[in-house]
Amino acid sequence: MTTGYEPEHRTVDNDGSVGHLLGQVAGDLSKLFRQEVALAKAELKEEAAKAGKAGGMLAGAGFAGYMVTVLLTLALVFALGAVIPLGWAALIVAVLWGVVGGVLYVVGRKRMKDVDPVPRQTVETLREEAQWVRGQTS
Repeated sequence: MTTGYEPEHRTVDNDGSVGHLLGQVAGDLSKLFRQEVALAKAELKEEAAKAGKAGGMLAGAGFAGYMVTVLLTLALVFALGAVIPLGWAALIVAVLWGVVGGVLYVVGRKRMKDVDPVPRQTVETLREEAQWVRGQTS
């Protein structure tokens, strides 16, 4: 769903004052900005719907993967239980999962420290645009 900017066709007043013309420009810029925001909202809504469907599929895949892991864990416990007592087999498998979880936690925490929550490029672009607008109006 896309909507485009449709400029109004006006006649130019030859006797219009500079203030009046600046007012019209400001009004047009305001209208353009509102239309751009509306377009962005429509696009985001459309993409959010797609992302929601994809997220549901990924959640289903995650659950299926979880079930596979549980069943493989049980199979490993029973396989070890054929050689050693079942209680010890379960404890060994639990310790293995504890080690895997610990390693994943340490690696994940380290990578999380590298995440920068501030969108620096967007902030810089907004600053540049604000300076450009100030330069155009002065």
